[in-house]
Amino acid sequence: MTYTITDKTIALTGIFQATQLVQNIASTGNADEQDMETCILSIFRTDVDKPADVFDGTGKLHTGLRKLIEQLGGRNANTKDSQNKDLYVTKYVAGVMVLEKRLKRDTDMLTKIADGIERARKQMEHFSLLHDNVVAGLADTYAQTISHLKPRIMVQGEHIYISNPNNANRIRALLLAAIRATVLWRQCGGTRWQLLFQRRAIVDEARRLLKEPLITE
Repeated sequence: MTYTITDKTIALTGIFQATQLVQNIASTGNADEQDMETCILSIFRTDVDKPADVFDGTGKLHTGLRKLIEQLGGRNANTKDSQNKDLYVTKYVAGVMVLEKRLKRDTDMLTKIADGIERARKQMEHFSLLHDNVVAGLADTYAQTISHLKPRIMVQGEHIYISNPNNANRIRALLLAAIRATVLWRQCGGTRWQLLFQRRAIVDEARRLLKEPLITE
């Protein structure tokens, strides 16, 4: 299957949205509920026809699209957008890309992750998507698998928020979502080199997608 620049941009946006929410929780203790639902739901979307289906379209990725534009340069890499770059988000995005590359070589760990996701899927039959039990299940899957890979992602923020067990679970679940989006990015043909050589095209596509209507429920 041939993937387009739109497909690659959507997958990359998923990474930026999840990591932005990680930083929001770590620094403020809060994260937009709809943004988080989009990320968490993507973990369970493994059998889809196109990348946009992983996130229910692009209308729920506006936070990720804005962050992608800020981080990759946006309107003018020398002025306003470059000043908006978040070094923590940059580190998280780079970190999940490294971990995903190592993860794909570990078939045993991949199986454990798939089993953990399936357990969380069954929990959703009794609870809501963002119920503490579901999020905790996904967080435990991350803690028992990906967190053992090196280098570990060290989330920076306010101790009062990071030390909160529910916040810690949300952060781990979102990191799992970031890994899932990274898998999608690789499946679409995304590479580190494309981040360099197709950077302008990706940012232009993100700006186009950002103009699409925001989905509200």
